[in-house]
Amino acid sequence: MSLSFGVTVLPDPPYTRMIELIQLAEQQGFEYAWTYDSHVLWQESFPVMALVADRTSKIKLGHMVTNPGTREPTVLASAYATLHDISDGRMIMGIGRGDSARRYIGQQPVKVAEFEEALKMIKPFMNGKEVTWNDKELQLKWVRPELPEIEMHVAGYGPKALAVGGRQGDGIIIQLADPDIIQWIMDTARRAAAEAGRDPAALKCIVSAPSHVTDDLQDAREQVRWFPAMVSNHVQDLIDRYGTDGSSVPQALTDYVQARKFYDYNEHSRVGAKHGEFVTDEICDRFCVIGNNDQLKAKLKELEGVGVDQFNIYLMTHGQEETLKAYGDDIIPELAAVKA
Repeated sequence: MSLSFGVTVLPDPPYTRMIELIQLAEQQGFEYAWTYDSHVLWQESFPVMALVADRTSKIKLGHMVTNPGTREPTVLASAYATLHDISDGRMIMGIGRGDSARRYIGQQPVKVAEFEEALKMIKPFMNGKEVTWNDKELQLKWVRPELPEIEMHVAGYGPKALAVGGRQGDGIIIQLADPDIIQWIMDTARRAAAEAGRDPAALKCIVSAPSHVTDDLQDAREQVRWFPAMVSNHVQDLIDRYGTDGSSVPQALTDYVQARKFYDYNEHSRVGAKHGEFVTDEICDRFCVIGNNDQLKAKLKELEGVGVDQFNIYLMTHGQEETLKAYGDDIIPELAAVKA
């Protein structure tokens, strides 16, 4: 096996910046490009994604992640099917229950049961199949049948959301690069897949985390401290539901959140965010992929060893072009050279 590589770029203004960075990623050998879907904090990503699709040729495109709450499910499916046509078959969906997109406008994440019902419809509908929704039979009759199927990958941390991913998704999106937690998450999702009569081994594992290539490890930690703080939003929900005794959710995931004081969505995914000050160096090292080339390769090989299929860089650090070029020049050729 070998890793695939992706990159997530924020839809920050100017919109041309996102296009430029994804074009560079394509040139550097990245196979996937993703963006956030939080329409108030950043620009509306769907029209920008259409421009990206028009101005790239090989790289696969999607959201890390969209949701069926702020996006009505039939609209979301149609948008992806349209982008699939524009990109000539290069779309891939990442979907979750909604965090910043929902909370920032005063809504909670979509309830798990509603989430699963939406996913059951979205996957076949965006791929041109007939579905029943709101007691109506619907079909996107204009979907080009010769295009490859749009995959749907599900983001989650808790047992219930991961079970939905196991039952409905093509893969699981994991926002952290800790091998032990990754294994627990994939085991949870695969158990649900097996119980639903699906092949658990077919469930892909996509790991998303910041990566910063430098000999100055302390600077790298300062670049990424916002990320475990972002993850703590989701973990706090799990703690509120399941507690911290390790019986439902591993303590390796919940323990670090005890020091969390607050979260300011105005600094969501920003270097230097004040809400990240509680995050320790050890958590930065566990959750992210940082350091010099040798340290990065060692961590990525460890991820590959626990079954990660794609490593996706959250490109919200300084030196964005330098990160893409470091991966393109040295890391991707070595770790993605031989396909199984």
